[in-house]
Amino acid sequence: MAENKNLISRRHFTKISSMAIGGIPLINFGNPLKNENPEKDLSIHLFSKHLQFLNYNDMAAAAKELGFNGLDLTVRPKGHVVPEKVSIDLPKAVQTMKKYGLTPSLMTTNIWDSTNINNIQILETASKLGFTHYRTDWLTYPEERTISQSQIIYGQQAAQLEVLNKRINLIGCYKNYAGNHVGAPIWDLPPILEATDNTYMGCQYDIRHAMVEGGSSWELGLRRISPFIKSIVIKDFKWARVNGIWKPVNTPLGEGMVDFKRYFTLLKKYKINVPVSLHLEYDLGGAEHGATHLTIDKKVVFAQMGKDLQFIKDTWDRT
Repeated sequence: MAENKNLISRRHFTKISSMAIGGIPLINFGNPLKNENPEKDLSIHLFSKHLQFLNYNDMAAAAKELGFNGLDLTVRPKGHVVPEKVSIDLPKAVQTMKKYGLTPSLMTTNIWDSTNINNIQILETASKLGFTHYRTDWLTYPEERTISQSQIIYGQQAAQLEVLNKRINLIGCYKNYAGNHVGAPIWDLPPILEATDNTYMGCQYDIRHAMVEGGSSWELGLRRISPFIKSIVIKDFKWARVNGIWKPVNTPLGEGMVDFKRYFTLLKKYKINVPVSLHLEYDLGGAEHGATHLTIDKKVVFAQMGKDLQFIKDTWDRT
């Protein structure tokens, strides 16, 4: 407990606060990772979790045929590349992607601890292979300390992770996720990310989860988190009764509650054009959950992937 008290001493809190305040002008005027041409086409990557039923070659071939720029490759337990085989399998996956003209930009990991040797190996390998962004692990708020205490600790850890990211030229992205997770209310992320330089560490913004938690105030949340957004996830949902209980139910794009026209208008207003990861988490015969065997024809899955991709492109162009 003495350690926690030391972590949240008045001196440390003042230091964290001054870092945050001092970083505001840099965020607004000098962010080298913010695309200043928001009107250009989006770089859209298919979350490889939904192609877990395919090998590297068939997965890359399908993504290319459908018109994606690349894959958001799962590099985590039960992913397309498992951590213990990253030095062997990640180069194989990237070589196959490049064969089909796909860009190895995004990957999804369970990395947060910057001192873990296995984590360092994964990130160093990915950087050498050309990846630019990765999603980090999720965090929760332990009951044994206050949320403010946890935010300070997580801010320190994010800053340490950014040091590693800078050394190997990778951008870490923490994803907001609805529920009892760090970042679910979106407003709790800036105090953590403000402990970093906001260059090699930021947020992977998920509009679906932001709307589930933010309701009609999601625009304020987007405005608050916008300087930290390094990549985005696109998916849709609606509220529905499931066994008598109201729950968010995932839907194809354009069939749910997300106002994509308004969302894309705001992205352009804030000059946010970062790598996009398309998620399809509605009923797709198991593909939505990363199943290795499907209960429907894979052609149906591919058709829906193509439909969602075209929805993004058309809506972005019309906005």
